[in-house]
Amino acid sequence: MSEVLSFTANTGVSRRSFLKSSALFAALGASGGSLLSRGAAAEPSSKTILSASHWGVFRGHVAHGQLEKVIPWEGDPHPNVMLQGMMNSIYSPSRIKYPMVRRAWLEQGPGADPAGRGTGDFVRVSWDKALDLVAGELDRVRTKYGHSAIYGGSYGWKSVGKVHSCRVLLWRLLKMGGGFTGSIGNYSNGAASVILPHVIGSVGVVNQCSTWSNVAKNSKILVLWGSNPMITSQIGWIVPDHGVFQGLEEVKKAGVRVVCIDPIRTETCQYLNGEWIAPRPQTDVAMMLGMAHTLYVEGLHDKDFMKKYTSGFEKFVPYLLGQTDGTPKTADWASAICGIDAATIKDLARSFAKNRTMMALGWSTQRQHHGEQPPWMFVTLAAMLGQIGLPGGGFGLAYHYSAGNPTHTAPSLPGMTDSPASSPVNLPPGCSRGSTSSYCLGGAASSIPVSRVVDMLLNPGKTIQFNGSKVTYPDIKLAYWAGGNPFMHHQNRNEMVKAWKKIETFIVHDFQWTPTARFADIVLPVTTSYERNDIEQVGDYALSHIVPMKKLIEPMYEARSDYDIFADLADRIGKRYDYTEGLTEMDWIRNFYESARLEARAKGMEMPVFDVFWNHNEPLAFPLKEEQKDYVQYANFRADPLLNALGTQSGKIEIFSNNIAKMGYDDCPPHPTWMEPVERLDGPTTKYPLHIASNHPIYRLHSQLCGTSLRETYAVSGREPCWMSPKDAAARGLKDGDVARAFNDRGQILVGIKVTDEIRPGVIRISEGGWYDPVNPREPGTLCRYGDVNVLTVSEATSKLAQATSAQTAVVEVEKYKAAIPTVAVFSEPVRQKAG
Repeated sequence: MSEVLSFTANTGVSRRSFLKSSALFAALGASGGSLLSRGAAAEPSSKTILSASHWGVFRGHVAHGQLEKVIPWEGDPHPNVMLQGMMNSIYSPSRIKYPMVRRAWLEQGPGADPAGRGTGDFVRVSWDKALDLVAGELDRVRTKYGHSAIYGGSYGWKSVGKVHSCRVLLWRLLKMGGGFTGSIGNYSNGAASVILPHVIGSVGVVNQCSTWSNVAKNSKILVLWGSNPMITSQIGWIVPDHGVFQGLEEVKKAGVRVVCIDPIRTETCQYLNGEWIAPRPQTDVAMMLGMAHTLYVEGLHDKDFMKKYTSGFEKFVPYLLGQTDGTPKTADWASAICGIDAATIKDLARSFAKNRTMMALGWSTQRQHHGEQPPWMFVTLAAMLGQIGLPGGGFGLAYHYSAGNPTHTAPSLPGMTDSPASSPVNLPPGCSRGSTSSYCLGGAASSIPVSRVVDMLLNPGKTIQFNGSKVTYPDIKLAYWAGGNPFMHHQNRNEMVKAWKKIETFIVHDFQWTPTARFADIVLPVTTSYERNDIEQVGDYALSHIVPMKKLIEPMYEARSDYDIFADLADRIGKRYDYTEGLTEMDWIRNFYESARLEARAKGMEMPVFDVFWNHNEPLAFPLKEEQKDYVQYANFRADPLLNALGTQSGKIEIFSNNIAKMGYDDCPPHPTWMEPVERLDGPTTKYPLHIASNHPIYRLHSQLCGTSLRETYAVSGREPCWMSPKDAAARGLKDGDVARAFNDRGQILVGIKVTDEIRPGVIRISEGGWYDPVNPREPGTLCRYGDVNVLTVSEATSKLAQATSAQTAVVEVEKYKAAIPTVAVFSEPVRQKAG
């Protein structure tokens, strides 16, 4: 008999916990001119509608066609203060209202005055005109240069929802046109997700971790190595469930010893009263090697575990002992590099070995030059401790990303695919619909490692190594971005501006005048998630609910959904039906729900019919089995490594990789290795004295919400904050609130100084995602008025293996800005004129 599912919250949220979180939520809202409230009485001609976002499930209070209040869902254990900014994004001064075309491009044609991109000289055109221009340009470039000359970008944190997945919708159209150049990998965990399949047989960074409850009950020590879940788990790739905050509360109540290894005393470290150990940035591998050396020479490593569950340790030991390079990786050697006392390194190694220890690694550690090495060495260190697969022991690579919340018994909710069923593309042998591999992508199209986009534009025809294969760059003439913000998430902004001049046409869909939209030739205004309907699951790992994402208000100005825009573009090539498959927005939502309903029935659960679900105005809850509450990662592998072999060549954890050895890369040896980055704090070739920690922002999702009123709650003197230690501030004559210039050979930005003892001397914190605001876009190296940290970061690839971003690699100097302080301009509309 099937279990009938209900609309109850099913989260275990206590009234006290919810009210405590809501108080913080309301307080922040009040500090910025409150847009938030709870429990307001409904007005005549008003209604409260359920919806969801990257910041959580919420109810929108709508009156007279306007969203007036955002009410966090009562099932959310930690309501997110960023919902304030979410609401403001709809009515922001930076809202894109109409289709716009850069004047020089419109009057002189593709490729005209590329140096003028970013200057704001746009002309308003009709939707028909804009769509004709886009369709015509796609056809021109394909005909003249071939399919590979079109770059289908749109990498980035799109809006949540299974229908309106903008990158999938774009690729769906471009595939129908015959193909395009796409991308593989990501900026978040690009190095780790390539190295780890060679080490543990899976991507690893998105694997479910042992539950927080299990950690609280069984761990004696929790190590947070570059991991700050209190900040990064506020958001989710799908709708966040915020269960991490309950998990951290359990850990705190259990009295688990917490060790935080990070140049910043993070919010999580402070909440858990953790021991703060602050090494020099980018020296994690050296510190781990010093600990591993201590374990080995003192006989504290688990010899039986290494023999039974790992492969290649005997080839790593000679390097660890210095037999291959003459340098033993002792704690003293590590101390000279990382800046942590050798005695502390040894004590940590001994404590971890003698106590049940869970180690959590954050992704920031692999976003650096040679970023493949930290996760590999981290897994090696965990293996030497021998606790992998035990309750409360081992390692986790996604604790900062909502992992550790137990997974509910839920069906999968399908979403839009990039290959319409009614319009098959010519795929190579062995490929199927929806494949995004470099071989299968778009039929005749090619793909590149995503963070190599600027290198590709600057060097067409160049061949690079990538994970055992070769990739040859095409010559891109047109780039198309729907969602995403590359002029924020890519590194070395001035190099990027130079590269973008080689593109003849740049098309962007967005709802705000982001830096990317300002550098476009054709800009199409799209709806926010709150001006259309969609459907999504709750919890990247928990999958606790399915939630209707109901349209709250009608589209503002002339905004249209990406789906409708692409359908009209498909119509211009005679393929509207192929693109839409004859389905409306609500048809797709219903179909996805019904597919999940059939899967739920096969699992013994009965979901209500779609109309009941949609009209009930509540999330649909799924059950949580007792055994999932105590899940232990790698427990099955430990119990039987033959029956539950890993996906590596040996079926074991590979300390030495024969696959990587065969590649012969000089910048990625076949076992974990300390390698000097291109620049680092106190490094042998360092030119500048301060390292930048470009952390995830506290009150944004990367660059999302930077263009909203929420910015006023954290900006310092109207600029992106720059955290600095009292010692470093005093040495430069800086104090709280000063506007300063951070600079290096790559560029210069203005920042607002925040002096704090929560950061290591020699390190400054400038969060990524602050909008790029060049004083003069035509001038190479021009000053950024607001504080885009990626003006200063390197574009160096991690290595030939992953070709991933090195966003955490950057050293700078900071000085007080003494010239007239320019007015920030990026948060308002650029110039707009109606076409004659």
